[in-house]
Amino acid sequence: MEELHSNQGKNEIIEVDGVSYSRLPIKTHVVTDRDDITEVAMQYAAPHMQEGDILFISEKCVACSQKRALRLDEIKPRPLAVFLSKHVTKTPHGIGLGIPETMEMALRECGTPRILFAALCSVIGKLFGRKGWFYIVAGRKAASIDGPTPNTLPPYNHCVVLGPADPDETAAKIAAKLGHKVMIIDLNDLGGNILGTSDASIDREWAVRTLKDNPLGQCSEQTPMGILRRA
Repeated sequence: MEELHSNQGKNEIIEVDGVSYSRLPIKTHVVTDRDDITEVAMQYAAPHMQEGDILFISEKCVACSQKRALRLDEIKPRPLAVFLSKHVTKTPHGIGLGIPETMEMALRECGTPRILFAALCSVIGKLFGRKGWFYIVAGRKAASIDGPTPNTLPPYNHCVVLGPADPDETAAKIAAKLGHKVMIIDLNDLGGNILGTSDASIDREWAVRTLKDNPLGQCSEQTPMGILRRA
């Protein structure tokens, strides 16, 4: 059985509220819509799990197994999507809704009225020097949409990946077979959110703090899941 190690440049141990936790990334094959995410967890995570461990899984990995990844050439952006995408602030941390294809999927996922209202709120926010109002109004479905980046692993370097469907239910299904608590997370180097948990007793705010520096790696590392363990 392969030993678990932190990814290069990432810390294995973090201290939260005076308690140290290990974050142990797990390497897998490239998960696609041919995979059952529960079986992936059983294959790669189950052999390493100990009592008290929590498995955390990237939302992108879960979404890809749910057929929530669409090829760019399958998406035909409407003129509104082209227009709105031109006004998205670009950052070095990902495309977000900054290309017509991702904006088109936001319009489909969230509805045109909500995206237009979010865009209006964004404009008003910028007038007052406030950022982030667009995603506050548009919601998690919009914020969870990922576009291809230069380091994205094939075949997802030509795909838009939506957020996972039914994250709480999916986490509960995995946990029922795995025998350990499960979280589905949306993390990047700026922070993140807990999208789904298998157990209501999991403190999501605490979980974000234990994973805030994003110990996973979904490029060449191929570690879309990990174990959270009290050190």
